[in-house]
Amino acid sequence: MVVGLRHFTERVGTGAGEPVLDVENGEELMHVQPGVAVVLGNRPPESPGTLYISTKQLVWLSDVDREKGYAVDFLSISLHAVSRDPEAYPSPCIYTQIETEADEDEAEGSDSECGETLDLSKITEMRLVPSDPSQLDTLFEIFCECAELNPEPIEEEGEEHNWIFSADQLEGDAAEGEDSEWQISQNPTNSIGYSNGDHDLASTVLELQINDQRFEDAEEMEHDNDSGHQ
Repeated sequence: MVVGLRHFTERVGTGAGEPVLDVENGEELMHVQPGVAVVLGNRPPESPGTLYISTKQLVWLSDVDREKGYAVDFLSISLHAVSRDPEAYPSPCIYTQIETEADEDEAEGSDSECGETLDLSKITEMRLVPSDPSQLDTLFEIFCECAELNPEPIEEEGEEHNWIFSADQLEGDAAEGEDSEWQISQNPTNSIGYSNGDHDLASTVLELQINDQRFEDAEEMEHDNDSGHQ
């Protein structure tokens, strides 16, 4: 489920406070960057606040208004990049694209609106503008690290394959001949069950099973020969 950008007001501590993280589910704070302005779509920049980067999300909190804050999960960020081109945006920044459930036409239209009413579910672009541009590379590296901690879920197609084979199943399939087909996923992103396109896991296991049987037969023949000479 795509959540997109959302309001965030859960703070603890005095002053501007800090965001409340989901510690019970393993969320940890990775980096804190003060003096960061946030730009939502084509709207004017918000007054500078503090950026908190956790293992699961980005949280921007206003330094002057405890009721103003935004957050977005890394799973909802489809792209992030360093932007230093003044033609793209006047100030160096981290540019992000955010996935939403809103219709694309509605989202694009809402980005250009500069009224007081703001529908975060339609915001598809966000820029983070640090007061110190030298921090951009550090922020980008942390973004990359956290993005790797939150890979996009892979939707499974069809029924799940059973990777456990009994000896009877292996012997039975061997008896059917080489024309028998194994129903095994060969996803290149998964090293299990993918062997450079030559043999799948089941064939490899079957080959080992047959070789083991040959060794056992050879040992029995050798044992019988030794017994006959005694």
